[in-house]
Amino acid sequence: MTTTDVPEPVAGLLDAVNRHDEEAFLDAFTSDGFVDDWGRTFTGREAIDGWSGKELIGARGHLAVQSVETNAAGEVVVVGDWRSEYANGLSRFTFVVDGDQVASMTIREG
Repeated sequence: MTTTDVPEPVAGLLDAVNRHDEEAFLDAFTSDGFVDDWGRTFTGREAIDGWSGKELIGARGHLAVQSVETNAAGEVVVVGDWRSEYANGLSRFTFVVDGDQVASMTIREG
């Protein structure tokens, strides 16, 4: 499965991650968007950038998408094999979309 199977704007965000394009990744979020990484929350562009610089794009991460669904709450849930210089393993990414941007990305064990 590829990110082409994932709906926008989540597909664009994941493509940015896999291309290690920090600006495109950050641009995918709303101004008050946040990342919840296993209970640690990073809100706003600056905080997300600081986190990503170490643990996501800065760690040369890549997500191989294995499944995607939109749940009853309208969230886009992507499960995939995450590989990086920081952490590895099956991960579940849950996205809340607001128009053409991502309002939140929550990461948990896949």
